[in-house]
Amino acid sequence: MTLIDGKAISEQIKQEIAAEVAAIVAAGGKRPHLAAILVGHDGGSETYVANKVKACQVCGFTSTLIRYEADVTEEELLAGVRRLNDDADVDGFIVQLPLPRHISEQKVIETIDYRKDVDGFHPINVGRMVIGLPCYVSATPNGILELLKRYNIATSGKKCVVLGRSNIVGKPMATLMMQKACPGDATVTVCHSRSADLVGECRKADILIAAMGQPNFVKADMVKEGAVVIDVGTTRVPDASRKSGFKLTGDVLFDEVAPRCSFITPVPGGVGPMTIVSLMKNTLLAGKKAIYP
Repeated sequence: MTLIDGKAISEQIKQEIAAEVAAIVAAGGKRPHLAAILVGHDGGSETYVANKVKACQVCGFTSTLIRYEADVTEEELLAGVRRLNDDADVDGFIVQLPLPRHISEQKVIETIDYRKDVDGFHPINVGRMVIGLPCYVSATPNGILELLKRYNIATSGKKCVVLGRSNIVGKPMATLMMQKACPGDATVTVCHSRSADLVGECRKADILIAAMGQPNFVKADMVKEGAVVIDVGTTRVPDASRKSGFKLTGDVLFDEVAPRCSFITPVPGGVGPMTIVSLMKNTLLAGKKAIYP
């Protein structure tokens, strides 16, 4: 069993990005600029955004954090999004999800200029991804592809099962795994809460990608010997023994499943760091105007 070290790979990629940014700036080019909008004070969102700001520093980007209180009106937030759309110095930006219930996440996503949508959530970027055109690919699926690539994990002709059908992970992951590409060319099945034989489907998987958000859902009897298991889950489970009062728990019961795997990602330290570094890669592309001139 090989443990897939997302933290080490992400650090390597950040150094690669930093070297490219240094070369761009030395040649008189513009330093990429990523902005982030954070609404309210959700603990998880605060942590994610802080990590993104730190990653920007390592990569040599300019970063801007714009905060709104949780009672901000939808129109105020949309006006803030439009300001970033019009700011020529900002190459890309994100609105950290989730948002308060009184704000339509979809309306916010659709208001973002797709040319600055480095999260890859805008319908134009999603549509371009589906038909295989250059676009900003959403960060978590893109990070998983990078892990598969850097660990030389074969995907062509393999049976891939994706657990979960979210717009952020499940659907784009399934689409990317079936594309004519490397990684890709897999035969993909998407399972969800209404799947008739979910356990049986999982047992057939050469590559199992768990993105349901249900802690410890995947047990050893759901995984075939030698499978590659990618755990996307990051649920905060209460843990009184920890200073934070919680521990991050994946969708896979790691200790039970790991011995059956050829490769497996841990939680934390697997997919999570790759999500942030994929955002950095998209920001570099935005700064270079590589996707949308």
